[in-house]
Amino acid sequence: MTYLVSLAFFAILASLALALWFMLRGGSGGSVQSRRMAKALALRVGVSIFLFACILLAWKFGLIRPTGIAPGA
Repeated sequence: MTYLVSLAFFAILASLALALWFMLRGGSGGSVQSRRMAKALALRVGVSIFLFACILLAWKFGLIRPTGIAPGA
């Protein structure tokens, strides 16, 4: 599970960097670059939703347990 979360965070950061690259590159093909930037940001959203769903399912099936401050402490 740790590898999946690490890989998903790397993919999220990579897609953000790619979107930033397309935004800064700009150039004369503005509509093409903005379309590529939108695709990179959509990929980020998709990976984030996938990561959230995986964490939720792992918690549901008992693969991970929440820890933290005990209630009333």
